[in-house]
Amino acid sequence: MKAAIGDGLTVKGRHQGDEDRHGEIIEVHGQDGSPPYLVRWRDGHESIFFPSSDTLVEHHPAKHHPAKHPAGRR
Repeated sequence: MKAAIGDGLTVKGRHQGDEDRHGEIIEVHGQDGSPPYLVRWRDGHESIFFPSSDTLVEHHPAKHHPAKHPAGRR
């Protein structure tokens, strides 16, 4: 699994009636987007997370930051 900061995670409930858990990756601790991830869950809790086969990643495009130019130059 590969992910980036800002990507969303959904962990599917394992048993009938279990709700899915949703969170956002706020740190990537592995190399090249690999786990583990620091995730902020929707309930506000943060945890180090190693995804399992029931985890889905929602990739978000990298946010574009306009280039900064020195004063007076463009």
